[in-house]
This record gives sequence, C-alpha cells and structure tokens, in this order.
Amino acid sequence: DEIGRGTSTYDGLAIAQAVAEFIHDENSLSCKTLFATHYHEMTELSNYLKRITNLHVSISDVNGEVTFLRQLIPGGADKSYGIHVAKLAGLPPKIVSRAWEILTMLENDKYSRNSILDAKVEKSFQTQMFSSRSWLQEELANINVEDITPIEALIKLQSLKNQAAQSD
Repeated sequence: DEIGRGTSTYDGLAIAQAVAEFIHDENSLSCKTLFATHYHEMTELSNYLKRITNLHVSISDVNGEVTFLRQLIPGGADKSYGIHVAKLAGLPPKIVSRAWEILTMLENDKYSRNSILDAKVEKSFQTQMFSSRSWLQEELANINVEDITPIEALIKLQSLKNQAAQSD
C-alpha cells in the first residue's frame, strides 16, 4: 500500500503494477508475496498473470453499517471502505461527513482535480481541526495510571465514553 506513496494516483498505480509484474515474472525470486494495495485496478493483473490470486477481507455492510469480518475470501473487493476506516480510526464526524460529500461529487464527476484543490476551507473548521489538544486528550493526560485502580479506570473510561457520545 505504501508503494508510490507521495506520488500521483497514476504514478503510484504504475509503480505498484511494475513491482507486482517484476515479482511475478522474476524466476530467481521464487517467493510467495502478499501484495496489499488500495488500487482496485491491480485486481485485473490476475487475468493475465497466472500466479496472481486476488483475495480481500470480507465485509458485512448492512444499511451503511460496515463490519470488517477479518477473513480473507477469494476475489477483489467490490468497493472501497476508506471513509469507513477513517471513521473507525477516530477522525472527527465533521471530517467524515465532508469526505462522504466530496466522494459523492467525485463519483458524479462534479469535481475536477483542480477544483478540489481550490475548494474553500472554512477558517473556523480549519482552526478547530488543528487545535493543539482536544478535551479528550486533556482528560487522558491528567490521568495518573500509577495511582488508579482497575475499577476506577473502568469508571473513568465509561465517563469519557459518555462525554464523547454527547459531544458528537
């Protein structure tokens, strides 16, 4: 997935495909390779490179609620779950929501590459997004783990969880 990092999408895809073809064709390597990538186009390689087999992680998607089932199954993924992963990683709801809006525009060709770069960023959002510390970080920083019992830690965790749910 990090092949071609920092390059344009097409540069990254070209590098990833060239590396996969090299690993496949170079007989002196004689190794099994797990090649994980977010480039869906790479799944086409299995159509003309006989030793490539596509696998993907199974997903349960019920009414937009995605659960990663942690099982490898044959074939390529039918769609991308990057924004779902971003949500699971803890990105703020405002960012996740905006990502869905932008994705919809991109998929409907309502954005050109340059218009994304020119899109207006609200100053208040930018300031909020990059504030030095969140309330949660402050709360966590103030906990002395050496002076707290396991039950006190669980109670504090539940309290923080409740506060986080209310702030959404």
